[in-house]
Formats: sequence, structure tokens, C-alpha cells
Amino acid sequence: MRVSLQLSALVLSQALLGDALARAPAVGKRDGPQFTNGQPIDGKGKGAPIYGGTNKQIDLQNPDNLAQQSTDNGVVPNLKWSFSDSKTRILTGGWVREQVITDLPSSHDIAAAQQHLTKGAIRELHWHRVAEWGIVYNGSILISAVDEDGRYQVEKLSYGDIWYFPKGVAHTVQGLEEENEFLLVFDEADFDKVGTTFNVDDWIKHTPKDILARNFGVDESVFDNVPAPNPYILNATVSTKTVTDGPAGEATGNASFVYRTFDHPSEKVPGKGGEFYKIDSTNFPISKTIAATFVRLEPKGLREMHWHPNAEEWLYFHQGHARATVFIGGTNARTFDFSAGDTAAFPDNSGHYIENTSDTEDLVWIEIYKSDRVADIPLTQWLALTPSDIVAQTLKVPLSVAQTLKKEKQVLIQ
Repeated sequence: MRVSLQLSALVLSQALLGDALARAPAVGKRDGPQFTNGQPIDGKGKGAPIYGGTNKQIDLQNPDNLAQQSTDNGVVPNLKWSFSDSKTRILTGGWVREQVITDLPSSHDIAAAQQHLTKGAIRELHWHRVAEWGIVYNGSILISAVDEDGRYQVEKLSYGDIWYFPKGVAHTVQGLEEENEFLLVFDEADFDKVGTTFNVDDWIKHTPKDILARNFGVDESVFDNVPAPNPYILNATVSTKTVTDGPAGEATGNASFVYRTFDHPSEKVPGKGGEFYKIDSTNFPISKTIAATFVRLEPKGLREMHWHPNAEEWLYFHQGHARATVFIGGTNARTFDFSAGDTAAFPDNSGHYIENTSDTEDLVWIEIYKSDRVADIPLTQWLALTPSDIVAQTLKVPLSVAQTLKKEKQVLIQ
């Protein structure tokens, strides 16, 4: 009986497989390229349909993973991670989802998170062993911070506003509107390891009460209701109190923890393809370990071919659809497709471009570098400032072409 059942199961399995194969797409050379239909077929004799298990939606979103770009070559590791693939931690008053080195091993310098706070919700008082950088992209928040000199800053931030807390600076964040959301960036890829974040209630809960009483000059009973474990995010009412008379005064000027992106002019963009804001220690002096750009690229525009000599490039795509080919040296290059919520890490000194693939929608993204400044070397400018006959002979292009290359950075090209 057992043998009979096994044979019946085998026959059924084969029948189901036969049905599946019969239903599989019958496409080939005569049908032209099938990458945008989710099939690895170039229409010129290379490739074949996928008959096994696959996630069709992911295939459709990533045609370049199916070898759409014929110039891709060699072995390039995955350089992309979507926040949608991260585990979301839901809490009273909001949520958070992270991308750390175990999610994106190619990101050696940077970890990041999206965080959401409802009105009044507080990311509890804490500090880090690493620097924290953030940008608001929905709603508004209240930040509060104190440095080692006792300088303090309490300030409201809205869309596009940025903060930077050097490692060790005590701080907290509170949501001010109904729904508030922001990107957090840390200059440590393995952000989740023990000893990175220190929450004040954790510390107080694990300190003898008699010590607490002596330290604060109050009765031990004051600390009877300190939460354990730490709530991380907690519901509260919007703060109405102000801070005054600090012995070292407020953190202002070069000591300010806040940078208001759109209160400053964007960088010059000769290529006229959008807007490019640079935020680093040259205009935000306190930000010594994280440099950033905020970029808006117009439909079908191009972030010109370039590389970064001083750091890996970590990216967060906030809006739109993009394509980028990353050249990592030798003959190795790979093309990636990006959508809103995707992150990426391009190796330092790797050549790349970023293209807005939409006909109608702006592409908006943020670039992050573990550095005190943003630095890039464009391919066109390099070639234009090299003797033109050397360029022409090296690339086997007409001398007239080499002589007309633009000497000024284009940055974004329309």
C-alpha cells in the first residue's frame, strides 16, 4: 500500500510539473528582448524562460538582474537592500525598521533606519557610541541634545531639515504633527551590536536605588516606576517647556546640531538636470564623520559618471525609479534597478552613474559618506583635463571629440 501511495504521489507530482511547464511562457528569439516581462531572454539567441520558482514581481522590478545590460560583466556582489525587506519593529507611538551590515554586507561604513513617531511620541532619551545623522521627510519633530560642555539645543525640524549628533551626545526626538517620519544614519555598519546605544531608563533601572537617590538628591521611591525593559518609543504629550540658563548656553553657530537644507542655496549644476545640495563639514561644521548630499534629478536625467576618492557611497532612494551601473575594477560591472525605499552601498572609488528612468517623475535620493566632506571625480572632467591626443589614442575616438569634452563638472545632466 505504501509503495502504491508513493507511486501515486509521484505520478501526481509529475502531472502537476507537466502542467506548470505547459503554462510557462513560450518566448524566444523571435519575440525580442523579454527582460521587462520578467524573463532572461535577449531576443538575439541568449537566455531562456524561467520555469522554476521565482518571484515575478521582483523580476519585473529588477530587469537588470536578468542580464538586461549587455555591458555587465564578471562577479559583483549585491550592493542593494530594500527597507521593505527589513523587519519592522512596531511600538506604542510608532515603528522603526533598520538596514545594518547583516542586511547589506557591502555597506562597511554606514547603517540606517526609517523611524516613525506619532504626535507626542518620544524616542526615549539616549546616546550612542557612534554619530547619528537624520533628515525629516514627513511631519515635524522636536530635537533636544546636550554636549560634553553642557551646551544644549532644543529645536523644531521640518521637511528637509537635518541633525547631527556626535558620538556620546545625549539626545531625544519627539513627534510634533499627527504623523512624523525621518531617516536615521549611523557611521557604524554593525549598529545593532552591544555597546552601541545607551538608553537612560535602562541605566537607571540597573543602578541601585540608594545610588540613584544620592546622585539626584531625591528619595528612592522616585524611581519605583522606571520602565523595564526600555520602551524605545513611548506615547507622551507634546513638550511645552523651555530650557534656559544652561551654564554653557545654547549650541549655536558652528556648534549647532541642526542644518536647514532649503535655507541654503543648492550647488551649481551646469548640466541643468535638477538640484544638488551638499551638506558636510564645510557648511555644517559639527558634522565631522558624516557627509551627505540631497539630490533631485529630473525625469530621464543623469547623475554624471564619477567616483568618490574618499569613502564608500551609501544611498537612500526616497522617490522615483533609478538605474545605476557600478564598475568595481578589472572588467567587473553590474547594473542595479532602484525604487523608493531602496538603499545601496557602492564601494569607494568604484565608477558609477545614476539614471532617472521615469519619463514623468523626479528621482529624489540621499547620498551618505563616512567622511568630513563630499568628494567626487567626474569621468568627463578628468578626460577633458588630460591631453586630448592621449585621450583620443587611449579610447580610439576622434581627436575632435576629446577636444570638446566639458572641463566643468556637470553633476546632473538633462
